Amino acid sequence: MASSEIKQILGELNTDSFITLLTKLIGETKYLQNNPPELIPEEDRVVNHLLEILSPLSTTAGGGPLKINHVAYYPKRGNLIVEYPGTEPGKVVSFVGCHMDVVTANPSDWEFDPFSLSIDGDKLRGRGTTDCLGHVALIAELMKKLGETKPILKSTVVAVFIANEENSVITGIGVDGLGKAGLLDHLKGGPLYWIDTADKQPCIGTGGVIPWKLHGTGKLFHSGLAHKAINALEMTMEALKEIQLRFYKDFPPHTKEEVYGFATPSTMKPTQWSYPGGGINQIPGDCTISGDVRLTPFYDVAECMKKLQEYVDDINSNIEKLDTRGPVSKYVLPDENIRGRLAITFDEANNGVACDLNSRGFHVLCKATEEVVGHVKPYSITGSLPLIRDLQDDGFDVQTAGYGLTATYHARNEYCLLTDMCQGYQVFASIIAQLED
Repeated sequence: MASSEIKQILGELNTDSFITLLTKLIGETKYLQNNPPELIPEEDRVVNHLLEILSPLSTTAGGGPLKINHVAYYPKRGNLIVEYPGTEPGKVVSFVGCHMDVVTANPSDWEFDPFSLSIDGDKLRGRGTTDCLGHVALIAELMKKLGETKPILKSTVVAVFIANEENSVITGIGVDGLGKAGLLDHLKGGPLYWIDTADKQPCIGTGGVIPWKLHGTGKLFHSGLAHKAINALEMTMEALKEIQLRFYKDFPPHTKEEVYGFATPSTMKPTQWSYPGGGINQIPGDCTISGDVRLTPFYDVAECMKKLQEYVDDINSNIEKLDTRGPVSKYVLPDENIRGRLAITFDEANNGVACDLNSRGFHVLCKATEEVVGHVKPYSITGSLPLIRDLQDDGFDVQTAGYGLTATYHARNEYCLLTDMCQGYQVFASIIAQLED
């Protein structure tokens, strides 16, 4: 079937049907918030709405062409795999990453109800409209249209709606569980489009992330007797400065970052500060600075963590050489045989992703974007999409795109634009059509 004929059959997004479905999905978001242990989402609430429109077109329930597999590894937290079969074995295009959980929302902080869809002109407002229920509804409408129109395609078209993208406290129940079970292996036969970014352009690079905590231990004492204290605040501040200086020397801007259009190079910075508390006239003996490293994908997070540990070990061995603050500021008390000490710990770290710019999947996405949006300008950010690196390492041709808005991602008063979603549908149709040639 000619690509022009396929695009004509798929046509444009049925906005009435899309909004009807999205209204139902956003209406479930109060129960889709992912912040364990307080909030554990029930993604099957979304699955049920998807099955309502897709099951009548399935091989089992409706005698239609769609193959549907509802896969759950945790109660009420299913994934949904929907396939429209093609004629050539092994030839496939997939749209993955549309997740059915959302980040939390406090209604008192919003200008409108986050847990119901409201429409303001072109704006579709509510938690999940950009990230990622707008995409869930969009891909569902695409699969529905394929099931209704039954075009003869060489490629099998697969949509994978996943659970548990927004939080990694509970693992093995989303795309990681599907991958471990081998349920995605057949998608290696063609490009895999991860639909969970924004702004209608190909996102070709993401950052690795290393959450860290730097704990400093000094000696608590009266502020009026500063010579008998080791000020944990001063010591840890100075240590962090030294660690950052070494980090930026060892992980400078990479030459490939310009090719990929990264907005920033690798960074290491503090974002949180804590200490046990006490009076203002007490010099604290303990404190913790927390933050993260955002590492462009041309560096390895394991190597970076090794370096950070080496920095801390070296500073501990030479703590008396660390810069001080004032005539009695010190980090060693020889008479008491006390030395200030630092410890660095890490939470779960993940490498970034650099998409294959030579793959057909990338070129098809670029052509479709230019054709529909009017221009193509791939971009990269040091935001993290850890799940897709695992897929890339397993041999998938991962490309990423999305049709929400970066400005409202995880934000208060989240919204997307209906016109952007309409363009996203046309991009998907163009991708399917191009891959037939």
